[in-house]
Amino acid sequence: MPTTVLSPAEIEALAKTMEHAEPQEILKVAVEKIPRLTFACSFGAEDMVLLDMLMSIAPQTHVFYLDTDVLFPETYALIERAKEKYNIPHLIQVRPELTLAEQAAQYGEALWSRDPDLCCNLRKVQPLTRILKDYDGWITGIRREQAPTRANAQVFEMDKKFGLVKVNPLALWTHKQVWRYIHDHGVPYNPLHDQGYPSIGCSHCTRPVKPGEDPRAGRWAGFNKTECGLHK
Repeated sequence: MPTTVLSPAEIEALAKTMEHAEPQEILKVAVEKIPRLTFACSFGAEDMVLLDMLMSIAPQTHVFYLDTDVLFPETYALIERAKEKYNIPHLIQVRPELTLAEQAAQYGEALWSRDPDLCCNLRKVQPLTRILKDYDGWITGIRREQAPTRANAQVFEMDKKFGLVKVNPLALWTHKQVWRYIHDHGVPYNPLHDQGYPSIGCSHCTRPVKPGEDPRAGRWAGFNKTECGLHK
């Protein structure tokens, strides 16, 4: 097991004691306990909530986003709005090593339509792996009710895949709590959320969700895939 800034016992203890704490309290403890902490911001609804909280609690925390080069125009516009509203001191754009043209030359055109796992690995997982090497812990916006793959997420947990502490302040929050916070605090959000997109990824691999469908049914439609590989 990788050596982390907090021992497995300490992480487990934090998970238990902070289980029902407010997200702001979880963030404060994370900032206090984890020296090199970063926030992986996708600019989805949950991450906009956390960005709003974090910029009030510890604005010097590093924030990064994975720019796959194929995000929705609305996502790129929201990034600019977030920059204006929060004046994020340390915002890092993380991009793949391959341009879209280079990827097409090596793997063929529209890789996402044939092998979305490989495409996600090249454009998301590998860039994430590179940047997380510089940190002791990372904050994410995952919630337990989002998907069965996230049902056991703890507010503090050992991320064995990347070898650091993972902090999920919204793990116990519901969809309604997320949107109540957004509306109560005037948090900017992606307008695609109002158009049937509960989960927003890359433009080629995200479609609107029909009434009654799973919230993540719009991701990688037609494939037996609901996660890009960042959270495991």
